[in-house]
Amino acid sequence: MISELDLLAEKINALVTLTQTLKQENADLKAQAESLRQEKQHLLERIETARQKVVAIIDRLPSESGGTE
Repeated sequence: MISELDLLAEKINALVTLTQTLKQENADLKAQAESLRQEKQHLLERIETARQKVVAIIDRLPSESGGTE
């Protein structure tokens, strides 16, 4: 009977350890996901800025109809 209780106690301890490990991994993954979300937002803003610059450059180009052949 005591060995069964010892085995059960070991299993419970292993489960507690696994639960703590999974909680930490979950917290780490949430932090990583937030960091990646912020990085994505920053990159989208940079892409939009670059797009606006390209549009401004294109707008300054002379039109094809106004050139000489």
